[in-house]
Amino acid sequence: MRKLKNEELDRINVEQFKKSKKLPVIIVLDNIRSLNNIGSIFRTADSFRIEKIYLCGITATPPHREIHKTALGATDSVDWKYFNNTLDSIKVLKQQNYKIVAIEQVDKSISLVNFTTESKQNLALIFGNEIKGISEDILDYIDTCVEIPQFGTKHSFNVSVSAGIILWHLYYLLTK
Repeated sequence: MRKLKNEELDRINVEQFKKSKKLPVIIVLDNIRSLNNIGSIFRTADSFRIEKIYLCGITATPPHREIHKTALGATDSVDWKYFNNTLDSIKVLKQQNYKIVAIEQVDKSISLVNFTTESKQNLALIFGNEIKGISEDILDYIDTCVEIPQFGTKHSFNVSVSAGIILWHLYYLLTK
């Protein structure tokens, strides 16, 4: 066994990525404070060929040296747009017939293991602030909430870890 070299991984370049078919998913980052988390989510979005990322509120935007440290160039491949507040982004997505899915712990959340979606359905996934979660003022605009099951003493995953778990699950559902 040996590790593969980068040139053996048969990855597409940025131009090919831009032209490629995307997973019908837009990630909405609701007031994410950590530049490392933002960069990590860009990198994960690139891995799963996500359509776009909406950066909202205090969420920093590229180009930024600290975002680049973890994104490793994914800010060049993944399209993104900035909104002053998350509610404005949700209103735009609703007009474009996206199903709004919050990743949050609420009284009526669906466990990720029970979450399914139609392959043609456009999804917007909202990930909230590292401390406060999703803003209360947008919960009335959400179509459904998904919660990732956890079995330890902590109450939540890191937001970039949550994005990776959710996107892997959706990629599997939508491409099988």
